[in-house]
Amino acid sequence: MKILGLDVGSKTIGVAVSDAFGWTAQGLTTIEWNEESITSADSKLAEIIAENEIGKAVIGLPKNMNGSIGERGEASQRYAEHIEKTHHIDTVLWDERLTTVAAERVLLEADMSRKKRKKVIDKMAAVMILQGFLNQK
Repeated sequence: MKILGLDVGSKTIGVAVSDAFGWTAQGLTTIEWNEESITSADSKLAEIIAENEIGKAVIGLPKNMNGSIGERGEASQRYAEHIEKTHHIDTVLWDERLTTVAAERVLLEADMSRKKRKKVIDKMAAVMILQGFLNQK
């Protein structure tokens, strides 16, 4: 069973997928979506879930530095519930504090231009969320 990793923002969703053994995470894509219409990414996600035989999704939970859950965290919780109801797979919320910062650092160290970083930052954050989950298993 492969596992899906999602970094859910207000305009994009970074997507990563594990290998069949659940050892490594690979960045797959970034989906454009409209948070106001929670179903706007459903068809693309359904396609990814079917093609990759996904059995579970790990969704980044952006907590505040003090561990509390703010507005973005609540949005991730709502999206996790939506994924379970719509796509019929289990979801896990994973503490994603600083994953976007870490992803930015990796891309800077790779000497990637700002324009290119903007295109892949969400996908890279999804990889870090999923890999963090896989590492703790």
